[in-house]
Amino acid sequence: MQSPPLDFPLNGKKLYFASDFHLGAPNDAESKVREKRIIRWLDTISDDAAAIFLVGDIFDFWFEYGQVIPKGFIPFISKIHQLRERRIPIIFFTGNHDLWMKDYFTQEMGIPVYTHPIELKVEGKSILVGHGDGLGPGDKAYKVIKKVFTNPVAQWLFRWLHPDLGVKLAKGWSGHSRISNTEKDENHFLGEDEWLWTYCKELEAKKHHDFYIFGHRHLPLELEVGTKSTYFNLGEWVTQNTYLSFAAKEVKLSSFEG
Repeated sequence: MQSPPLDFPLNGKKLYFASDFHLGAPNDAESKVREKRIIRWLDTISDDAAAIFLVGDIFDFWFEYGQVIPKGFIPFISKIHQLRERRIPIIFFTGNHDLWMKDYFTQEMGIPVYTHPIELKVEGKSILVGHGDGLGPGDKAYKVIKKVFTNPVAQWLFRWLHPDLGVKLAKGWSGHSRISNTEKDENHFLGEDEWLWTYCKELEAKKHHDFYIFGHRHLPLELEVGTKSTYFNLGEWVTQNTYLSFAAKEVKLSSFEG
C-alpha cells in the first residue's frame, strides 16, 4: 500500500534539494574542500529553509556496522546536527553509493532516510522526489547489482568483514564505478534516451505530478513532461554545485558560488 504524500507547508520559506555530494571522493583532500563548500551553502540557505532534501549519493561510500560508521565527515555531520537543533527538517535519500545507509541519522538526529522515491504535497503542488538509480529503462547490469547489494543476506555477510577491510573494498568498488561511468561517456545529455525522463513520462501517463525531482545523472536538467509537468535533475557537487529551490511562486535550479 502506497504511503500518503508528505505535506510540507512553506510559510513563506523554501524547500531545498541537492544530491550527489560524493563526500570522500576522489580523495580526502578534494573531499574536504567540497565539504567546506557544502557547509557554506547550508549556512546560506538555513534561514529561509522550510526543509532540506539530500537526495542520495551524499557519501561516496557509507555502511553502518552495528556500532561503527565510516571515519570522517565530522564537519558535515556537525552542520546537519546544528540545523536539526534549529528544528529545520532534513530528509535523506539513499543513492547507489550510499545505499547501505540505515538508521544512524534517524536515531541520532531524527532524520528520516528513504530508499525509494516519495510524494510530497507543497502549496497544492504534487512532487515526486528520489535519487533515481535503477529507475526507467536500461542499466540492467546495475539493477542486478542493486538487488545483490540490497539483499539482507549479502549485507549480513559484508558486516562480518573487519571495517578496515570492508571499507577498503567498498571504496575500491565505488571508485571503479565512477571511473567506469566516465569511460562510457554517460555524463552527457542523452536526448530522448534519458532514462529518468522516460521514467517520468511513463509515470505521468498513469498519475499526474507537477514536478519530478531526481539526482543520479550528474546533469542539471529542466525538461517538460507532457504539458503540465516538469522533470528536474539536480546535477552534482564535484564540479557543478547545483541545487533546486522550491518557493511558492518559483522553482529554480541554481549553482552555488557561480
